[in-house]
Amino acid sequence: QPELGKPMRNCYPLPGPDFTYGMYMHKRDGGVPEAIGHWDSVKSKPHKRIMPRDFVAMSRAAVGEGCTKPREFALYYKYMDIRCKDKGILRYGGKAPPGMTFGRPARPPTPFFDVMQHRFKELWMEEQRARTKVQHVVKKKVGIPGEVRENRTSFLRTHPLPVKEESFWHPQRFEKVWAPH
Repeated sequence: QPELGKPMRNCYPLPGPDFTYGMYMHKRDGGVPEAIGHWDSVKSKPHKRIMPRDFVAMSRAAVGEGCTKPREFALYYKYMDIRCKDKGILRYGGKAPPGMTFGRPARPPTPFFDVMQHRFKELWMEEQRARTKVQHVVKKKVGIPGEVRENRTSFLRTHPLPVKEESFWHPQRFEKVWAPH
């Protein structure tokens, strides 16, 4: 029966104070000092990457040597093995060239006097004024909604074509024709 004012227990009894939870490591168990002092580091094996054959370079070299027949090309490929260059500088275990730096270049510093004199605000205001002028000009070009747009006929009325002057030149075969007067 449960004790007065307490719920009935429905679990197993816990082991005593000398019980260790988890798995005990028999090799090393020096605690925190050993963990900090002796890191387990894995030595990486040198991995040599075999690059694929560079057939373009081999063909170019074979032509330079005077190969013209397929059999000659096959013999050249058999005895001359040219591999592609490794483009990836930093593979696992790779070394970077001495003058190479990584990351994005630093941003140029903001001129302090431009900030103090509100120069950026003035530049922005000039840009906004220029934009409104351009929008105004574009609006004028489009025209007012009630206005009739000019078509070809109205354009030709206001700008007539130049009058073609009559040429008095005639082909030579018509010059000797007799005409009664």
